[in-house]
Amino acid sequence: MNITWRKKLLLILRISLTNKGRKKATILKKSGAFKLFGENNFWYSRIIPSDCEMISIHNNVKVATNVYFCTHDVIHDLLNDDPSVQKPSNGFKRYSNEIEILDNCFIGANSAIMYGVTIGPNAIVAANSVVTKDVPAGSVVGGNPAKVIGKYEDVVKKRFKYSEDLTERENK
Repeated sequence: MNITWRKKLLLILRISLTNKGRKKATILKKSGAFKLFGENNFWYSRIIPSDCEMISIHNNVKVATNVYFCTHDVIHDLLNDDPSVQKPSNGFKRYSNEIEILDNCFIGANSAIMYGVTIGPNAIVAANSVVTKDVPAGSVVGGNPAKVIGKYEDVVKKRFKYSEDLTERENK
């Protein structure tokens, strides 16, 4: 579904009126704006992608604040306006591609997910990352461009230990 600018504006307004990530995700799911928007998601970002219909968000996906989904570029516009570049018969065309986030993923704050990328399942994108290539299942990626920096299972083990230790300290 390709939403109108008015519907998108209202959608942005609706998700801006709450600071609850699960409520934002429910609003987005009900809007039908995305190609797919699964169950048990969390969306903390105030940013709504310009081409939601090209983005599939599967189940149990958590999106932190200020995550940017880029489904296209505008290089065609640059090239079409450059008098020194030979143009194809009908001009350069806009390049776009879909984004897919599979089950059980976390996308860290201020990250950018570029067109043509598939993430997951069981993957973590560290904060401030720029994801330009597919993210393997069970991996942790970070940086610009994002590279594999760890394993999902190692994060689980560290968080388990942290949670157990914190519970033990709280019970003392």
